[in-house]
Amino acid sequence: MTPVELSRTVLRAVRRAVEAGELGVVVPGRAVVTVPGAGGCGDYATNIALELARPAGRASRQVAEILRPYLRGAPGVADVAITGPGFLNISLDQAAVTRTLVSEVLRHGSRYGHGDALAGQVVELRVPYDTRAEVVADTLVRIVGTQGGRAEVRHAEPVNLRPVPAPEDPALLGSDAARWALLHPAPHDRPRITADHLVQRESNPLFRIRYAHARTRALSRNAAALGYTGAPGDLRDTAVTQSLLAALADHPRVLTAAATHRSPDRLARHLVTVADAFLGHQHTVLPLGDEKPSAAHRARLAFAEAAGAVLAGGLSLLGISAPEHL
Repeated sequence: MTPVELSRTVLRAVRRAVEAGELGVVVPGRAVVTVPGAGGCGDYATNIALELARPAGRASRQVAEILRPYLRGAPGVADVAITGPGFLNISLDQAAVTRTLVSEVLRHGSRYGHGDALAGQVVELRVPYDTRAEVVADTLVRIVGTQGGRAEVRHAEPVNLRPVPAPEDPALLGSDAARWALLHPAPHDRPRITADHLVQRESNPLFRIRYAHARTRALSRNAAALGYTGAPGDLRDTAVTQSLLAALADHPRVLTAAATHRSPDRLARHLVTVADAFLGHQHTVLPLGDEKPSAAHRARLAFAEAAGAVLAGGLSLLGISAPEHL
Protein backbone atom coordinates (compact mmCIF):
# COMPACT_ATOMS: atom_id res chain seq x y z
CA MET A 1 0.00 0.00 0.00
CA THR A 2 1.46 3.33 -1.05
CA PRO A 3 1.11 6.52 1.04
CA VAL A 4 -1.39 7.80 -1.55
CA GLU A 5 -3.56 4.70 -1.13
CA LEU A 6 -3.26 4.88 2.65
CA SER A 7 -4.32 8.53 2.53
CA ARG A 8 -7.50 7.44 0.74
CA THR A 9 -8.02 4.76 3.39
CA VAL A 10 -7.76 7.39 6.13
CA LEU A 11 -10.31 9.58 4.37
CA ARG A 12 -12.68 6.63 4.00
CA ALA A 13 -12.41 6.08 7.76
CA VAL A 14 -13.29 9.73 8.38
CA ARG A 15 -16.24 9.50 5.98
CA ARG A 16 -17.56 6.38 7.70
CA ALA A 17 -17.31 8.04 11.12
CA VAL A 18 -19.20 11.07 9.79
CA GLU A 19 -21.88 8.89 8.21
CA ALA A 20 -22.27 7.02 11.52
CA GLY A 21 -22.85 10.31 13.31
CA GLU A 22 -19.73 10.00 15.46
CA LEU A 23 -18.01 13.04 13.94
CA GLY A 24 -19.64 16.26 12.85
CA VAL A 25 -17.08 17.52 10.33
CA VAL A 26 -16.68 18.08 6.61
CA VAL A 27 -14.52 15.30 5.17
CA PRO A 28 -11.26 16.96 4.05
CA GLY A 29 -9.90 16.64 0.54
CA ARG A 30 -6.68 14.99 1.62
CA ALA A 31 -5.03 13.31 4.59
CA VAL A 32 -1.30 13.66 5.18
CA VAL A 33 0.42 10.30 5.65
CA THR A 34 4.13 10.17 6.55
CA VAL A 35 6.63 7.88 8.22
CA PRO A 36 6.23 8.00 12.02
CA GLY A 37 8.16 10.70 13.82
CA ALA A 38 9.95 10.51 17.15
CA GLY A 39 7.87 8.49 19.60
CA GLY A 40 5.79 6.99 16.81
CA CYS A 41 5.48 3.38 15.74
CA GLY A 42 4.25 1.24 12.85
CA ASP A 43 4.78 1.86 9.15
CA TYR A 44 2.98 5.20 8.67
CA ALA A 45 1.40 7.95 10.74
CA THR A 46 -1.26 10.59 10.11
CA ASN A 47 -2.20 13.78 11.99
CA ILE A 48 -5.77 13.77 10.66
CA ALA A 49 -7.23 13.66 14.21
CA LEU A 50 -5.35 16.83 15.12
CA GLU A 51 -6.67 18.57 12.00
CA LEU A 52 -10.28 17.59 12.72
CA ALA A 53 -10.26 18.28 16.46
CA ARG A 54 -11.31 21.94 16.29
CA PRO A 55 -14.10 21.57 13.68
CA ALA A 56 -15.34 18.47 15.55
CA GLY A 57 -15.36 20.31 18.88
CA ARG A 58 -13.43 17.48 20.53
CA ALA A 59 -9.95 16.81 21.85
CA SER A 60 -7.67 15.44 19.15
CA ARG A 61 -7.10 12.23 21.07
CA GLN A 62 -10.88 11.68 21.26
CA VAL A 63 -11.09 12.08 17.47
CA ALA A 64 -8.28 9.56 17.11
CA GLU A 65 -10.14 7.09 19.32
CA ILE A 66 -13.22 7.46 17.10
CA LEU A 67 -11.26 6.89 13.89
CA ARG A 68 -9.13 4.05 15.19
CA PRO A 69 -11.65 1.16 14.78
CA TYR A 70 -12.59 2.33 11.27
CA LEU A 71 -8.95 2.26 10.26
CA ARG A 72 -8.29 -1.07 11.98
CA GLY A 73 -10.94 -2.73 9.86
CA ALA A 74 -9.59 -1.39 6.56
CA PRO A 75 -8.03 -3.81 4.04
CA GLY A 76 -4.27 -3.95 4.37
CA VAL A 77 -4.17 -2.49 7.89
CA ALA A 78 -2.93 -4.82 10.64
CA ASP A 79 -3.07 -2.46 13.64
CA VAL A 80 -3.48 1.19 14.63
CA ALA A 81 -1.92 2.81 17.69
CA ILE A 82 -2.46 6.31 19.07
CA THR A 83 0.57 8.28 20.22
CA GLY A 84 1.16 11.79 21.54
CA PRO A 85 -1.77 14.20 21.32
CA GLY A 86 -3.60 12.05 18.78
CA PHE A 87 -1.32 10.79 16.01
CA LEU A 88 -2.66 7.62 14.40
CA ASN A 89 0.21 5.18 13.81
CA ILE A 90 -0.67 2.52 11.24
CA SER A 91 0.93 -0.90 10.90
CA LEU A 92 0.28 -2.62 7.58
CA ASP A 93 -0.58 -6.23 6.84
CA GLN A 94 2.46 -6.97 4.67
CA ALA A 95 0.87 -9.90 2.82
CA ALA A 96 -2.17 -7.78 1.94
CA VAL A 97 0.07 -4.86 1.04
CA THR A 98 2.01 -7.05 -1.38
CA ARG A 99 -1.12 -8.38 -3.08
CA THR A 100 -2.60 -4.89 -3.33
CA LEU A 101 0.57 -3.33 -4.74
CA VAL A 102 1.16 -6.03 -7.34
CA SER A 103 -2.51 -5.92 -8.35
CA GLU A 104 -2.36 -2.15 -8.77
CA VAL A 105 0.80 -2.26 -10.89
CA LEU A 106 -0.63 -4.96 -13.14
CA ARG A 107 -3.96 -3.16 -13.45
CA HIS A 108 -2.33 0.09 -14.59
CA GLY A 109 0.56 -1.48 -16.49
CA SER A 110 2.99 1.06 -17.91
CA ARG A 111 0.77 3.85 -16.56
CA TYR A 112 1.34 2.81 -12.95
CA GLY A 113 2.48 5.83 -10.95
CA HIS A 114 0.70 8.40 -13.11
CA GLY A 115 -1.08 11.00 -10.99
CA ASP A 116 -2.39 14.54 -10.83
CA ALA A 117 0.33 16.41 -8.94
CA LEU A 118 0.64 18.91 -11.83
CA ALA A 119 -2.97 18.76 -13.03
CA GLY A 120 -3.88 21.86 -15.02
CA GLN A 121 -0.35 23.29 -14.88
CA VAL A 122 1.68 24.41 -17.88
CA VAL A 123 5.43 23.94 -17.42
CA GLU A 124 7.44 26.18 -19.72
CA LEU A 125 10.83 24.76 -20.65
CA ARG A 126 13.15 27.32 -22.24
CA VAL A 127 16.24 25.56 -23.57
CA PRO A 128 19.38 26.49 -25.52
CA TYR A 129 20.20 24.97 -28.92
CA ASP A 130 22.01 22.00 -27.41
CA THR A 131 21.49 18.27 -27.94
CA ARG A 132 21.40 17.31 -24.28
CA ALA A 133 19.04 20.13 -23.32
CA GLU A 134 16.67 19.18 -26.11
CA VAL A 135 16.69 15.46 -25.16
CA VAL A 136 16.05 16.32 -21.50
CA ALA A 137 13.21 18.65 -22.49
CA ASP A 138 11.69 16.06 -24.83
CA THR A 139 11.72 13.53 -21.97
CA LEU A 140 10.22 15.99 -19.51
CA VAL A 141 7.26 16.55 -21.82
CA ARG A 142 6.30 12.91 -21.24
CA ILE A 143 7.19 12.83 -17.53
CA VAL A 144 5.25 16.02 -16.76
CA GLY A 145 2.32 14.50 -18.67
CA THR A 146 2.26 11.56 -16.24
CA GLN A 147 1.32 14.00 -13.49
CA GLY A 148 -1.48 15.72 -15.41
CA GLY A 149 0.60 18.71 -16.50
CA ARG A 150 1.62 19.99 -19.91
CA ALA A 151 5.19 20.94 -20.78
CA GLU A 152 5.90 23.42 -23.55
CA VAL A 153 9.42 23.56 -25.00
CA ARG A 154 10.82 26.77 -26.49
CA HIS A 155 14.21 28.05 -27.59
CA ALA A 156 14.07 31.37 -25.78
CA GLU A 157 15.77 33.52 -23.19
CA PRO A 158 16.06 33.48 -20.29
CA VAL A 159 16.89 29.77 -20.41
CA ASN A 160 15.53 27.80 -17.44
CA LEU A 161 16.76 24.31 -18.43
CA ARG A 162 20.48 24.10 -19.17
CA PRO A 163 22.09 20.76 -18.28
CA VAL A 164 25.85 20.46 -18.75
CA PRO A 165 26.36 19.79 -22.49
CA ALA A 166 27.78 16.52 -23.77
CA PRO A 167 31.49 16.73 -24.62
CA GLU A 168 30.89 15.18 -28.05
CA ASP A 169 28.10 14.06 -30.35
CA PRO A 170 26.33 11.04 -28.76
CA ALA A 171 24.64 9.99 -32.02
CA LEU A 172 27.30 7.35 -32.74
CA LEU A 173 26.01 5.36 -29.73
CA GLY A 174 22.61 4.85 -31.36
CA SER A 175 19.34 6.25 -30.11
CA ASP A 176 18.85 4.17 -26.94
CA ALA A 177 22.38 4.39 -25.58
CA ALA A 178 22.68 8.05 -26.58
CA ARG A 179 19.54 9.00 -24.68
CA TRP A 180 20.68 7.02 -21.65
CA ALA A 181 24.10 8.70 -21.71
CA LEU A 182 22.41 12.13 -21.70
CA LEU A 183 19.58 11.38 -19.23
CA HIS A 184 21.16 9.17 -16.55
CA PRO A 185 23.62 11.74 -15.12
CA ALA A 186 22.29 14.59 -12.99
CA PRO A 187 21.92 17.84 -14.98
CA HIS A 188 25.00 19.36 -13.31
CA ASP A 189 27.18 16.35 -14.21
CA ARG A 190 29.00 16.05 -17.53
CA PRO A 191 27.72 12.99 -19.44
CA ARG A 192 30.15 10.31 -20.61
CA ILE A 193 29.87 9.57 -24.32
CA THR A 194 31.69 6.24 -24.42
CA ALA A 195 31.18 2.74 -25.78
CA ASP A 196 30.63 1.53 -22.18
CA HIS A 197 26.94 2.28 -22.74
CA LEU A 198 26.84 -0.40 -25.45
CA VAL A 199 28.46 -3.34 -23.67
CA GLN A 200 26.17 -6.17 -22.62
CA ARG A 201 27.51 -6.83 -19.16
CA GLU A 202 26.58 -6.12 -15.55
CA SER A 203 28.77 -3.02 -15.37
CA ASN A 204 26.38 -1.25 -17.77
CA PRO A 205 23.22 -0.06 -15.93
CA LEU A 206 21.28 0.42 -19.17
CA PHE A 207 21.98 -3.19 -20.11
CA ARG A 208 20.82 -4.37 -16.65
CA ILE A 209 17.52 -2.51 -17.02
CA ARG A 210 16.80 -3.78 -20.52
CA TYR A 211 17.96 -7.30 -19.64
CA ALA A 212 15.72 -7.31 -16.54
CA HIS A 213 12.72 -6.30 -18.64
CA ALA A 214 13.48 -8.98 -21.23
CA ARG A 215 13.76 -11.55 -18.43
CA THR A 216 10.28 -10.64 -17.12
CA ARG A 217 8.87 -11.30 -20.57
CA ALA A 218 10.80 -14.56 -20.88
CA LEU A 219 9.48 -15.73 -17.50
CA SER A 220 5.92 -15.08 -18.65
CA ARG A 221 6.52 -17.09 -21.83
CA ASN A 222 8.17 -19.95 -19.94
CA ALA A 223 5.38 -20.06 -17.35
CA ALA A 224 2.76 -20.16 -20.11
CA ALA A 225 4.60 -23.14 -21.61
CA LEU A 226 4.30 -24.84 -18.20
CA GLY A 227 0.58 -24.09 -18.10
CA TYR A 228 0.30 -21.30 -15.55
CA THR A 229 -0.01 -17.54 -15.39
CA GLY A 230 0.72 -14.95 -12.74
CA ALA A 231 -1.74 -14.09 -9.96
CA PRO A 232 -1.04 -11.66 -7.08
CA GLY A 233 -0.67 -13.55 -3.82
CA ASP A 234 1.46 -14.05 -0.73
CA LEU A 235 5.22 -13.88 -1.19
CA ARG A 236 7.93 -15.29 1.01
CA ASP A 237 9.29 -12.40 3.06
CA THR A 238 12.98 -12.04 2.16
CA ALA A 239 15.37 -9.14 1.83
CA VAL A 240 15.11 -9.42 -1.96
CA THR A 241 11.30 -9.37 -1.83
CA GLN A 242 11.29 -6.33 0.43
CA SER A 243 13.82 -4.56 -1.80
CA LEU A 244 11.71 -5.04 -4.92
CA LEU A 245 8.47 -4.20 -3.10
CA ALA A 246 9.98 -0.96 -1.84
CA ALA A 247 11.21 -0.06 -5.32
CA LEU A 248 7.80 -0.70 -6.92
CA ALA A 249 5.96 1.19 -4.17
CA ASP A 250 8.33 4.14 -4.60
CA HIS A 251 7.69 4.48 -8.35
CA PRO A 252 4.79 6.99 -8.09
CA ARG A 253 6.85 9.23 -5.80
CA VAL A 254 9.81 9.09 -8.18
CA LEU A 255 7.65 10.07 -11.16
CA THR A 256 6.20 13.00 -9.23
CA ALA A 257 9.66 14.15 -8.14
CA ALA A 258 11.07 13.81 -11.67
CA ALA A 259 8.20 15.92 -13.02
CA THR A 260 8.20 18.63 -10.37
CA HIS A 261 12.00 18.98 -10.18
CA ARG A 262 12.53 18.62 -13.95
CA SER A 263 14.95 15.75 -13.35
CA PRO A 264 14.56 12.69 -15.60
CA ASP A 265 17.81 11.40 -14.06
CA ARG A 266 15.77 10.49 -10.95
CA LEU A 267 13.65 8.15 -13.03
CA ALA A 268 16.72 6.68 -14.76
CA ARG A 269 18.40 5.88 -11.44
CA HIS A 270 15.16 4.46 -10.05
CA LEU A 271 14.91 2.03 -12.97
CA VAL A 272 18.38 0.76 -12.09
CA THR A 273 17.14 0.11 -8.54
CA VAL A 274 14.07 -1.77 -9.81
CA ALA A 275 16.12 -3.83 -12.25
CA ASP A 276 18.74 -4.82 -9.69
CA ALA A 277 16.07 -5.80 -7.16
CA PHE A 278 14.25 -7.88 -9.77
CA LEU A 279 17.41 -9.66 -10.93
CA GLY A 280 17.81 -10.92 -7.37
CA HIS A 281 14.24 -12.32 -7.49
CA GLN A 282 14.10 -13.88 -10.95
CA HIS A 283 15.54 -17.29 -10.03
CA THR A 284 12.59 -17.99 -7.67
CA VAL A 285 9.84 -17.60 -10.27
CA LEU A 286 9.79 -20.87 -12.22
CA PRO A 287 9.42 -24.38 -10.73
CA LEU A 288 12.65 -26.32 -10.40
CA GLY A 289 13.14 -29.94 -11.43
CA ASP A 290 10.00 -32.01 -10.83
CA GLU A 291 8.36 -29.21 -8.85
CA LYS A 292 4.78 -28.47 -9.93
CA PRO A 293 3.53 -24.88 -10.42
CA SER A 294 1.85 -23.68 -7.24
CA ALA A 295 0.13 -20.58 -5.90
CA ALA A 296 3.54 -19.39 -4.75
CA HIS A 297 4.90 -19.62 -8.30
CA ARG A 298 1.89 -17.69 -9.63
CA ALA A 299 2.47 -14.98 -7.01
CA ARG A 300 6.17 -14.75 -7.86
CA LEU A 301 5.38 -14.53 -11.57
CA ALA A 302 2.87 -11.70 -10.98
CA PHE A 303 5.55 -9.94 -8.92
CA ALA A 304 8.02 -10.29 -11.80
CA GLU A 305 5.45 -9.05 -14.31
CA ALA A 306 4.80 -6.01 -12.11
CA ALA A 307 8.51 -5.22 -12.19
CA GLY A 308 8.45 -5.61 -15.96
CA ALA A 309 5.56 -3.16 -16.27
CA VAL A 310 7.45 -0.52 -14.26
CA LEU A 311 10.62 -1.04 -16.29
CA ALA A 312 8.75 -0.85 -19.60
CA GLY A 313 6.84 2.26 -18.56
CA GLY A 314 9.96 3.99 -17.29
CA LEU A 315 12.02 3.20 -20.38
CA SER A 316 9.19 4.47 -22.58
CA LEU A 317 9.14 7.78 -20.72
CA LEU A 318 12.89 8.09 -21.27
CA GLY A 319 12.37 7.39 -24.98
CA ILE A 320 14.32 4.12 -24.78
CA SER A 321 13.09 0.80 -26.18
CA ALA A 322 12.18 -2.10 -23.87
CA PRO A 323 13.08 -5.31 -25.74
CA GLU A 324 11.06 -8.51 -25.42
CA HIS A 325 14.20 -10.55 -26.15
CA LEU A 326 17.80 -9.71 -25.30
